[in-house]
Amino acid sequence: METTLTEKARACALDALKDFTRYDGTPFIGHPDAVVRIVSEEIGLPDECTAAVYLHEASRMAGFMVEPSVWGDTICTLVDGLNNISTIKPKDTRLEAENYKKLIIQYSADPRVTVLKLADRLEIMRSLKIFPKADRERKQLETLMLYIPLAHQLGLYNMKREMEDIYLSYAEPEKYRLITNKLKATEKDREKLMAEFIEPLKSKLDAAGIKYKLKIRTKAAYSIWAKMEKQKVPFEGVYDVFAIRFIIDCDGEDHKLEKDLCWQVYSFVTEEYEPDTRRLRDWISNPKPNGYESLHITVKNREGAYLEVQIRTKRMDDIAENGFASHWSYKGIRREETMAAWLGSVRYALEHPGSGSSEDLPQPPSKEIFVFTPSGELRILAAGSSVLDFAFGIHTNIGAHCVGAKVNGKAVSIREKLQTGDVVEILTSKNQRPNQDWLGWVVSSKARSKVKQALATQEQSRAADGRELLERRLRNWKLELPDDMLTEFRKKYGYATLTNFYAAIGEESLDVNTVKDFILSEAQRRAESIEAAEAAQAAAKASRSFESKDDILVLNARDVKGIDYKMARCCNPVFGDDVFGFVTRTDGIKIHRITCPNASRLLEMFPYRIQKVRWADSSSGNFQVTLKVIADEESASARILEVIGQFKASIRSFAVNENRRSGTWEMSLKISVPSNLELDKVVSQLRAARHVVKVSRI
Repeated sequence: METTLTEKARACALDALKDFTRYDGTPFIGHPDAVVRIVSEEIGLPDECTAAVYLHEASRMAGFMVEPSVWGDTICTLVDGLNNISTIKPKDTRLEAENYKKLIIQYSADPRVTVLKLADRLEIMRSLKIFPKADRERKQLETLMLYIPLAHQLGLYNMKREMEDIYLSYAEPEKYRLITNKLKATEKDREKLMAEFIEPLKSKLDAAGIKYKLKIRTKAAYSIWAKMEKQKVPFEGVYDVFAIRFIIDCDGEDHKLEKDLCWQVYSFVTEEYEPDTRRLRDWISNPKPNGYESLHITVKNREGAYLEVQIRTKRMDDIAENGFASHWSYKGIRREETMAAWLGSVRYALEHPGSGSSEDLPQPPSKEIFVFTPSGELRILAAGSSVLDFAFGIHTNIGAHCVGAKVNGKAVSIREKLQTGDVVEILTSKNQRPNQDWLGWVVSSKARSKVKQALATQEQSRAADGRELLERRLRNWKLELPDDMLTEFRKKYGYATLTNFYAAIGEESLDVNTVKDFILSEAQRRAESIEAAEAAQAAAKASRSFESKDDILVLNARDVKGIDYKMARCCNPVFGDDVFGFVTRTDGIKIHRITCPNASRLLEMFPYRIQKVRWADSSSGNFQVTLKVIADEESASARILEVIGQFKASIRSFAVNENRRSGTWEMSLKISVPSNLELDKVVSQLRAARHVVKVSRI
């Protein structure tokens, strides 16, 4: 039986790496074996790529010589690229991310080198637990800053999603558990929502002869977390946690028929459910530049819940799912034509193995330009930089007073884009001042920062004038503008900050009489709303009497006769925590935090024993919580006790242990608090205390 390239390469690697092991003591050959499985089974690259993986590790670790006469030029090119990438050791990935990515691409003479490196990194992330803590944290950061963006650009979305979720599970374990457990806990709700959603549409779709398939698309944990962080909302505030996707059967390649069917389904959906037209995304009539086609609409069902609905044909779905439609514009990653062509060649290489040599492919682009001063001094700028970027790069004052330039002897405006090799002489005027338009003409962070700084200084001056004018007028009118009313005015008229508001008065774009009219009308409205507020309060009180009798009011159980409940010791819930109940066999109901280390197992294995619970409107009890505090000096204990005494908290026990290896003191505090709000105050102040390194809740 003939030996394949992969088998031959593995045999060489097995011999070369026989004395090498991983951090957990297993043979090192296990790493390239796992990478090869990803490359061949999950990505679908040919034997020459899997052989290159084995030979790269043998060459890198044991000095094995990869001869072109034995393995061929293509495999040698792949191995050389992987070896070069493995030598890059950035001191600080946050600072070097772009340069590092540039180097990875520059080393990829064959574009598949980048894909192989991504497969290698995915295997490392899957095995992250075997690495020492320092190495693990470094690899997490590298993955986030470098490899996840590269996977995204190449359209390897499953790989990107998995690396993101693994990163989150290590970087933010409690938030990862919160999101994944919430997803598990709400899975049946999503299925029920989809079933209820499609029921009133079935007859219309069947009558129209439309054949379709429904699919629930749930966001990845990392994507949900990122949206929660960006929008400052809880899990429940992320409206597009899942989407209902229509995938319509449409024979042939009649694109007009496809569009008509999609719009027909859209009309059925919006006839049955109330649409939010502001969130309509029509990529059917105008596909994205990357080829993505789909209709996205958000509708409100009869219970008032918002659902995202995606409508596309099977062809459109195949394109989107298989990565041919990269999501650069959708995800905000900057697109450059040369880079787009080069990354496109990677996808072509994946789809058509052996279709040509790497010499025929476009070369990775440069993102820098090289510009000269009249004296011949070289300045390196980002591609797309303007005359203003160049001026601010020389000196802040030159940039602030720039009125134009001579580029290669020709007079140009301050917004002129520069090219490599240009000789630039800046022209200035003492009367020139930065304005808001400049922010659209500069690309460098320094120029943007200095322009914003100058604009802020100008605005502060106008704001001082505006504030003085408003205060004088208010005294004359014998009126007051309290803070809450001022906030309402700013919201109504779109002023983000107080400075914006006062500056508008100072530059006379806002008439002070508008403020006067608002104060008078708002005072009248508030007076009229008192009676309405009292009526609303009475109505709310009445509505609470009709709340579900299935709820358990933790601390003050109501309508649950004969049922005992206790706070779980594994997570010690505190009044205000997000909780659920678990029905035990002997101890009644145990109340767990949703972020409890045991929550995932309980929700997954015993869903029939999960009880919805909620806290009473108020609590008069106390809850015990254990905190772990790490300090770099033993004297910090006095400050810790002082901090706790400032709040509605009392100490039940306190223990200190010295960790001689790390030179720290580990303190275990058991405290009693009335709610998680008070606990958050205690933890916040402890973290700010001198010599305190870390505070965590056990």
